Amino acid sequence: MHSLWFGEFMGTLVLVLLGTGVNAGVILRKNYAEDSGWLVITIGWALGVLCGVLVAQAFGSPGANLNPAITLAVAIVSGDYSQVLSLWLAQLLGAMGGAALMALHYGPHWRLTPDPAAKLGVFCTNAAVRSPAFNLLSEVLGTAVLVVVAAAIFSRGVSANGPAAGMGPWLVSCLVWGIGLSLGGTTGYAINPARDLGPRLVHWLLPIPGKGGSNWSYALIPIAGPLLGGALAGFLVRYAHL
Repeated sequence: MHSLWFGEFMGTLVLVLLGTGVNAGVILRKNYAEDSGWLVITIGWALGVLCGVLVAQAFGSPGANLNPAITLAVAIVSGDYSQVLSLWLAQLLGAMGGAALMALHYGPHWRLTPDPAAKLGVFCTNAAVRSPAFNLLSEVLGTAVLVVVAAAIFSRGVSANGPAAGMGPWLVSCLVWGIGLSLGGTTGYAINPARDLGPRLVHWLLPIPGKGGSNWSYALIPIAGPLLGGALAGFLVRYAHL
């Protein structure tokens, strides 16, 4: 059970379980974290990234991508595309597993939350102001920042030997926190196709009381935007020789 594929699966599961879990805590009614706000959400997702990265590394994925956009960027930088589809599958299934566990954990609270849009917001992202071109730009830019700054963290220009032992995951989680605080308010900063599509599929599949639709008309943006942003940043990192 120790492999690159299983590491990506387990790491993404933990990331999405904790990330959608903080969404649920803030959004769903009659729980102790109710209405605790955007700062709590961004911290929860950042710590979810930290925990997901550590779990992925422990289970066999030293790179701990946890994100199809990161996997695509890494493939562009290295020129090796052989594992892209396999890792994308691991990440998507992990995201679905994490969202399903979150839904089970908050079982009684779905019926106590009357707003279908709020329930959907626990699982996946949506635009604060619907404007497809700008929404796409938000996801492209947020993901490009994720890839470029993550590459900088591990670059020779920052440290010839990389970050001090064990510091890399902490720095990446701080990066995700910063993106959430600075750029996340427009679209909910998916910056990860699996993080959005996996939970959206779970929302669509599970018999959640009063859940409403899964907003498939928006779903392409948090898939295409991060992949495009990851690809553009990957080419930048490759040709800048970071």
